Amino acid sequence: MTSPRRWLFAAVALLLLAGSFTGGVWVDQTYPEQVPLLEPGTSQRRDLDQASLDEAMRVIQAHYYDPKLDYQKLSRGSVRGLVQSLGDPYTEYLDPQQVKGQQDFYAGRHAGMIGIYVNYRDDYPVISGVLPNSPALKAGLQTDDVILRIGSTDAHGLKSEQTSALIRGPSGSKVTLRVRRGSQELEAVVVRADFQSPSVESVRLEADVLYLRIYDFGDATQREFDAQLSSGLPGARGAVLDLRDNGGGFVNAATAVISRFLASGEAFEERGRAGQVNRTDVTGSHPAAKLPLVVLVNGNTASASEIVSGSLQAHSRARLVGTKTFGKGSVQVDYRLSDGGDLHLTVEHWFLPNGHSVDKVGLTPDVGVDLTNKAGMFDVVQPARGHAGDTQLNRALQVLAGQ
Repeated sequence: MTSPRRWLFAAVALLLLAGSFTGGVWVDQTYPEQVPLLEPGTSQRRDLDQASLDEAMRVIQAHYYDPKLDYQKLSRGSVRGLVQSLGDPYTEYLDPQQVKGQQDFYAGRHAGMIGIYVNYRDDYPVISGVLPNSPALKAGLQTDDVILRIGSTDAHGLKSEQTSALIRGPSGSKVTLRVRRGSQELEAVVVRADFQSPSVESVRLEADVLYLRIYDFGDATQREFDAQLSSGLPGARGAVLDLRDNGGGFVNAATAVISRFLASGEAFEERGRAGQVNRTDVTGSHPAAKLPLVVLVNGNTASASEIVSGSLQAHSRARLVGTKTFGKGSVQVDYRLSDGGDLHLTVEHWFLPNGHSVDKVGLTPDVGVDLTNKAGMFDVVQPARGHAGDTQLNRALQVLAGQ
């Protein structure tokens, strides 16, 4: 049996118009080779009211106005209801289409998208980030552009799902965005496309500080991070690891990032319902184990990102700058069902090397700093905009200068 793939993820409060992932928040996914069997006659099985479910189905079949029932839809709805009744916000059923969207997202594949993050200000969508290698970047869209119109639709007052639906479309089709940039109004014609976006970007800042931004911990993150670190490390006097708005990803990628900055020790551990403890130690090379390091975090730093930042903090390897993190400490296992769907089921909780759990409490930064203006966040994809307005990054650079 091959070892299952594991990942940690939490959906963040951003509208990502580049990928297709939906639903709640989950962490630490594995893929067992089969769904476990429930032995007949167990007390749990006897307590299931199968009779009422069968009765409801017969009533629907006999009396529902539309006799053309979609039984696949009914079946999936039954599974969703079963999952929701657990009352666990981190356990979720995904249908096959959602599963594919999730896989594409962590592979960096974006189909028919333009590649922007969006927040809202004064009831208008505002671009809060542009993905690397995206159609939006090629069309000249910038962070802090206020979207006034999408095609012929006034963007004022649009909800996030309406904005997303208007901007998305078939690959190769065009969408025209009218934006306000400062005191100017501009039009950008963006060609929706299938594109591959890296999960890691870096740049050398003043005082020979290496800035590394990880958007998520995906398929290629370990390889991309090693490449960026290898090229940027020579001559660097310190590093800033930016995990703000990073909702997590594959656990092996997170462990690899910890290992690049920590020579030895435990990265994190998991504790199951029977009390068993599974410890994960740092592995691989550690080329930056002595490089002064600051990690940027915020309320959307979650799951795998909290493992990285929390582990480095617990080992006194890095200081955290920013605001309290999301607080996601439960562990899910992914079970593939026969309909092609996916059941994310909470099975464990994870803990930091010092035994602390971040669940529902998050990580408290060593240096608390608010980002007074979200639009001021440094965009490594557009470094020429500078970081004068990024109060958190500027404080991190001050912390490094004082070490």
